[in-house]
Amino acid sequence: MNFFVIGVNHKTAPVEVRERFAIPESQLPEAMQRLARYPGVEEAMIVSTCNRVEMVARSTNGSCDLHGFLREYYNLKPGEYEKYVFEHQKRDAVKHIFRVASSLDSMVVGEPQILGQVKESYAVARAVGTVQSQLDALMTRAFAVAKKVRSETAVASSSVSIASVAVELAEKIFGNLSGKAVYLVGAGKMCELAARHLMAHGAKKIYVGNRTYERALALAKKFDGEAIPFDQLYETADKADIIISSTGAPHAIFRKEHAEKFLARRKNKPMFFIDIAVPRDIDPALNELDGIFVYDIDDLQQVVQSHLGDRKREAERAEALVELEVDKFEARMLTADVVPTIVSLQEHLETIRQAEIDRVRGRLGELSPEQEIALEAMTRGIINKIMHTPITTLKQSARDPEATTVIDLVRRLFNLRTEQPPEEEHPVAAVSETKCGK
Repeated sequence: MNFFVIGVNHKTAPVEVRERFAIPESQLPEAMQRLARYPGVEEAMIVSTCNRVEMVARSTNGSCDLHGFLREYYNLKPGEYEKYVFEHQKRDAVKHIFRVASSLDSMVVGEPQILGQVKESYAVARAVGTVQSQLDALMTRAFAVAKKVRSETAVASSSVSIASVAVELAEKIFGNLSGKAVYLVGAGKMCELAARHLMAHGAKKIYVGNRTYERALALAKKFDGEAIPFDQLYETADKADIIISSTGAPHAIFRKEHAEKFLARRKNKPMFFIDIAVPRDIDPALNELDGIFVYDIDDLQQVVQSHLGDRKREAERAEALVELEVDKFEARMLTADVVPTIVSLQEHLETIRQAEIDRVRGRLGELSPEQEIALEAMTRGIINKIMHTPITTLKQSARDPEATTVIDLVRRLFNLRTEQPPEEEHPVAAVSETKCGK
């Protein structure tokens, strides 16, 4: 259980810190490979979304300095951002991964997007070869636990979403959304979900701007809307009452001077900006202007939290289920550590048994069927008695901190070769959702 998780998320760090750690999708493969090459790390993957950037690793020797990796990768000074960084090890790391995949650690408990995002990261890690055996088994189990949580609890029912909260805030600002125009900047899933909620509550016109014009056209078609070339963003943004932005740009694309021009052209009619990107697309300074209302992902979180009381009981049931699954996984992994030695011992003693039977047959001559059966039974009985104590000891030591010592002792006593068990094949799980800023 030499698993480790380190990173920042919406619980430990504000959005201005999370955007410092965000890793663009295009850079994830290289980042995972760098993490996998870091001293002490055997397997690795990275989850980078709007609300979290988390490094997951497995170490063979039980320790690895992931804080050092963060300092190296982000070029941080010692202690810089340290108060925002969390770390989990071994059992706690397994529990954290199960909770993340099950959406129990999400800003919106029960939302389905995080599972798709984790599956995306897993697929990338497998594609670049940074996930092979134990971490592969951990992630595969995490997906199964997530499915179990959704099927056996109601934690995902009647879920409050970022999209629904955006609608609630927009209605408070405008009174109602009848006839309002919405501008989607970026063509990702979160933008689309928010737009669907706004349209369902009366918004009339949809504009879509994206760096890839074909994607803007495809999304605009879903809403019978209008796609706009990205280079016309600032000339057309004032057409909208509500702007939802999630581009994945490394810096703000809407600044105070832009908003001043929008207001002038709109004759000071209010505009509502929903910034669901990390790094943020909208400079917080826009809030200084009368008539401009900006909500970023952390602002939306605060509203979400006020709605979550109704699902507290279901969340507690889900947490208990996850705790039980962590126990099962831990037991399975501990047993897995001794299985290769048990198999090696059985094969080793069986080889000796067969060799001795072949040697004795040369002296005894041809045996009758009854004698062959008796010889087999006798030799197998001897081998089983020899194996009983070491195998029982190995199984009993599986949960013991000294398990490695016992395994090594048995291998030395019986002169067993040290071999790695064959790697299991796990199909790459289907990806169901896209990242926030895609």
